[in-house]
Amino acid sequence: MISLKRKLMTGICLSGLLVAGTATLTDAQAAGLLTPVHGGQAPLEIRDHKVDVVIEDGYAITTVEQVFTNPHGRDLEAVYSFPVPEKAAVSSFTYWIDGKPVQGEVMEKAEARKIYEEEKASGREAALTEQDDYKTFDISVWPVRAGQDVRIRLGYIQPTHMDTGVGRYNYPLEEGGVDPEKMSFWTSQDQVTGRFSFDLTLRNGYPIEALRLPKHPQAQITRLKDHEWKVHLDNGVRLAGYEGDGEAVAIDGGQGEIALKSQPFRLDTDIITYWRHQDGLPGSIDLITHKPEAGKRGTFMLVATPGDDLAPITKGRDWVFVLDKSGSMEGKFDTLLEGVEQALHKVPPNDRFRIVLFDSSVRELTRDFQPATEANVRSMIDLLKTVRPDNGTNLYAGMATGLKGLDADRTTGLILVTDGVANVGETEKRKFLELVQNQDVRLFTMMMGNSANRPLLTQVSSESGGTALALSNSDDIVGAIMSATSKLGHEALHDMSVDIDGVKVTSLEPQRIGSLYRGQQLVLFGHYWKGGEADVTIRAKISGRDVTYQSRFPFPETSDENPEIERLWAFAAIEGMMKDDATFGADEDRKQAVVDLSVENGIVTPYTSMIVLREEVFKQRGIDRKNKDRVESEQLAQAARAQAQVTSNRVDQQTPAFQKPRPSYSGGGTSGGGSSALGPFWAVFMALLGGVALLSRGRRK
Repeated sequence: MISLKRKLMTGICLSGLLVAGTATLTDAQAAGLLTPVHGGQAPLEIRDHKVDVVIEDGYAITTVEQVFTNPHGRDLEAVYSFPVPEKAAVSSFTYWIDGKPVQGEVMEKAEARKIYEEEKASGREAALTEQDDYKTFDISVWPVRAGQDVRIRLGYIQPTHMDTGVGRYNYPLEEGGVDPEKMSFWTSQDQVTGRFSFDLTLRNGYPIEALRLPKHPQAQITRLKDHEWKVHLDNGVRLAGYEGDGEAVAIDGGQGEIALKSQPFRLDTDIITYWRHQDGLPGSIDLITHKPEAGKRGTFMLVATPGDDLAPITKGRDWVFVLDKSGSMEGKFDTLLEGVEQALHKVPPNDRFRIVLFDSSVRELTRDFQPATEANVRSMIDLLKTVRPDNGTNLYAGMATGLKGLDADRTTGLILVTDGVANVGETEKRKFLELVQNQDVRLFTMMMGNSANRPLLTQVSSESGGTALALSNSDDIVGAIMSATSKLGHEALHDMSVDIDGVKVTSLEPQRIGSLYRGQQLVLFGHYWKGGEADVTIRAKISGRDVTYQSRFPFPETSDENPEIERLWAFAAIEGMMKDDATFGADEDRKQAVVDLSVENGIVTPYTSMIVLREEVFKQRGIDRKNKDRVESEQLAQAARAQAQVTSNRVDQQTPAFQKPRPSYSGGGTSGGGSSALGPFWAVFMALLGGVALLSRGRRK
C-alpha cells in the first residue's frame, strides 16, 4: 500500500538516492523539453520520467513514459528531444487523450507534420514523433492545457549483441552538442521535478556471471537466477527525521513505513549497463523466428557466435592515434585522454606510436613514429593534457594525415576517436570512402557521444575492413580501447558469407557481411517460407585460407513468441537502403521504398514520422490502424514471455558449427553498480594490450 503522508521519523535510514549528473553541460546538451530561446514562451516541466527496459536474447525493448506539466495560465505545446539510440527503431508512441491511451501510426514525414499542424490549429489533441537525421528524436505534443498535465509513452526496439562475452545497453540522455543551429534556437529544460525511475530486466538464454552500471554505483541489482537479473534506479531518498510531503511506503509486511521524497533529477547522463556471460560457453548458432501461420512468410534472426579460432598475431607493430579536438568534443575530450593514456602505458617499448590531432586544422603531435618508451609516453601524455577542444571539425584532413607515412614493412593499426561531425573541409561521404579505399589499412573507430555521425563513421570503417564502436561518456573508455586492440591483435574472419539450403530464404540483411573480428557475433535477418531442416554453411577466409563452419537444424513451421523481429528485419533493410542512398546519392525510388517499408512495419525514420490523433480523427482521415494492431500483438507476446521460464535459442547442439569455446576475458567478477564491480574482468581486459600484436596491413583481402 502506498499513500501520501506528512511523516516525522527519527534516525537515518538507508538511502536509494540517484544523484543528478555532475557533467558541466550547457542546457542544450541533454535530453529535455525545448523552448525557443527568443520566443518569449514560458518553459514547461517534466514531472515524471519512467523507463522500463527488457533485454532478451538479441534485442532490447525500451519504454519511456513521461508526464509534462504546464504551470502557466495558457495552453502550450510541448517539444521534447532526446538522442537517437544506436540502431533504434521507434515502434510505439502513445498519447493519453480524455484519460485513454491512443496509439500512433507511421506516415510520410511531410504529410504527418501537415496533419499535426492542422489538428493543432483546430484545437484538437495531436502528438508527433520525428527523427532529425541520425541525431535526435523530437516529440511534439499539443496541447498541454493551462495548469494541467499530459502523459505520453514512447517505445523503441534495438538489437543488443555480445562482444567477447560482454553485452552493453545504453539509455542515451546526454546530447552531443554538435548542432550549433539547433543549440542557438532552443533552450532545454532537462530536470525531472517529480519521480524518475529506471527499471531493467535482463533475460538471457546463457548464464550471466556479472552485471555492472559504471556511472551509477547506487543501482539496485538483483540476481534472480543465472539467466535473469533486474536493475532499479530512482531519485527517491528514503529519509528519517523528514517532515514534509512524500510517499510513505509500507515495508516488512506492513509492519513499518519509510518516507520517500523525490529529488530533482537531470536527464544529462547516459545510463550504461554491461553484463558478462559465464566463461567457457561454446561457440553456437541461435535462431529466433516469427511465423504465426503455416504456409505463410516467416521472419528469422540468426546469431552465430564463433569459437575462439582466431590466433594472436605476434609480429611487431606501429600505432596511429587520430584524435578529434574540435569544439564539439568538449565534455568528451578528458574521457578520451584517459583511454589513450592507459593504452599507451601498456604498449611495449619496442612498439612505435604517432598521435595526430585535428580540429579545423591538423597537428601531428609526435611528428613521426616514436618508440613507446616510458619517457616518450609520459612526455606525449603531458603534452596532450595541455590540449583543449576548440574550433570546427576537419575530419577528412585528420584521417588523411593519419594515413600518411605508414611503414609497409611494419604492422600498423589506426584508431580514430571522434564524434564524427565533419563541418570543415571535405564533408562528402564519397571522398571519405575513397580515402580508405586507397589504403591497405584497417580503420577502427571510436564514436564519442550520442550525436556522432554513426552512418558516416560506420560505413567508412566497414569499407576499410575495420569496425566502429559507439561510446558514451558513461562508458569504460579504457575497456573500449582495449577491446579494439584485442581485435587488432588477432586474425579475423574476412569475406564472410552464409548459405542456407533445405529451407527457402529471401531478403537477407545485411546483404554484405564483410569481416568479423575476435569476439564479435554474426547477426543475419531474413524471411523464410516453409519450415523444415536447413543446412547452414558459413564461409570465410582467415589470413587468406578458406574456412567453413556447418550445421543442420530446423526452422519451425509456426512460431509466435517474438513478433518484434519483423521490425528488426525491416530496420536492417532500411539501414541498407539508407546506406546506399548516402553512398550513391539520393534516389527517389529508394526513398519511396524506405517510406513504404517504414509505414508497413511502423518505424520512424528520417523520411517517416509517427502521429497520434483522436480515434475519430484517424477514422475521418482514413488512416489505417496497422501499428495499433502490431503493438497489441507485440505486447501480448511480451507479457507471455515475461511469465515463462527463460529458454535457450541455441539450435546447433546436435551438429555444432564451432568446435572451440567462445572467446572471453577470463577472471572472476561480482555484480554491482560501481567502478569496483568487475574489477578483475577489466584488469584482464587492459592486460591484453601488452601481449597482442596488430593485424598486418598486407593481409587484408
